Amino acid sequence: MPYIQLNLQFFAEEKTEKATPKKRQDSRKKGQVAKSTDVNTAIIMLLVFLFLWFIGHMVGDYLLAMLIHTFQNYMLLDLTEVNLQMVLNEVTVTSATVLLPIMLVALIAGVFSSYLQVGPLFAPEAIKPKLSKLDPIKGFKRIFSVRAIVELLKSLLKISFVGMVVFAILWITLDSVMILSQKSVADGFYQIAQLTVIMGIVVAFLLLILSIPDYLYQKYDHEKQIRMSKKDIKDEHKNMEGDPKVKSKRKQKQMEMAMSRMMQEIPKADVVITNPTHYAVVLKYDGEKMDAPVVVAKGVDYVAFKIRSIAKNHDIIIVENKPLARALYAQAKIGDIVPEDLFKAVAEVLAYVYRLKNKEV
Repeated sequence: MPYIQLNLQFFAEEKTEKATPKKRQDSRKKGQVAKSTDVNTAIIMLLVFLFLWFIGHMVGDYLLAMLIHTFQNYMLLDLTEVNLQMVLNEVTVTSATVLLPIMLVALIAGVFSSYLQVGPLFAPEAIKPKLSKLDPIKGFKRIFSVRAIVELLKSLLKISFVGMVVFAILWITLDSVMILSQKSVADGFYQIAQLTVIMGIVVAFLLLILSIPDYLYQKYDHEKQIRMSKKDIKDEHKNMEGDPKVKSKRKQKQMEMAMSRMMQEIPKADVVITNPTHYAVVLKYDGEKMDAPVVVAKGVDYVAFKIRSIAKNHDIIIVENKPLARALYAQAKIGDIVPEDLFKAVAEVLAYVYRLKNKEV
């Protein structure tokens, strides 16, 4: 028997079930989402090199002008603190002018690629320092885990493909590369820059294609990581049932649904008995189907006002009878028949209503 109980406990704690919506939401808040860094890298590279392809000529002219200015002016200056500070300021501004647009494109590409994979997400908990990450035993396990082996194989595959692509591009453009020494500095610079951008775009496309299976693997691995056992699901259900906020929301929802159903019954009723302002009780009677009148709705204050408004809109007769309204509200629930001790008073009201409607009692 203990052996059987142990086996049952093992199967109950085995993570074989898909994660519940709450578990997924909790994992998302912690920053645990299916995301491939290869997708980010590929999209960032692609957009940056495409950007350089379109503005590369302007960047080249700008850098070439900076080099000419350096050799024509800076080299002739005296080495003083003022001149050195002036040179550093100009070089900093020039470098920032070239690099900031590229960095901005890289930033936008990074945000865009992350949004494509996980949607809008702000998870500050993911960047909190965790002492558990400093544990050498856990670090050793991560290094020699299946995930680490997969990452190693991915890296080797990417390096191999990228190496072949770069070699192929260099082989195709070998003739033009070999005569670079015969060209001017400006022409040589532009040709090298163009070749670099072409390599970057082709490699980025290749990495983007290779990132698709990696993203699928990351999604599969994430689903595996957040799996739950049957015991986890039961515990989560118990916790949610015991959560005061959940109970309050559920109760509020039930009240709203009940109120909606109650209001839908008012247009079908025969009479509304009021206090006249604080209480309102709605009665319905069908002599062929009912043994006695039934309370289909009731309420006080705002609900009573709402009942009266709906009754007026649907031409339901409203009768003011303070004692009867209070008695019906106190003694009968919604869906109950009128109490026997109130039969006579209710019958008199219904008779009055039928007379108004030119009906036979």
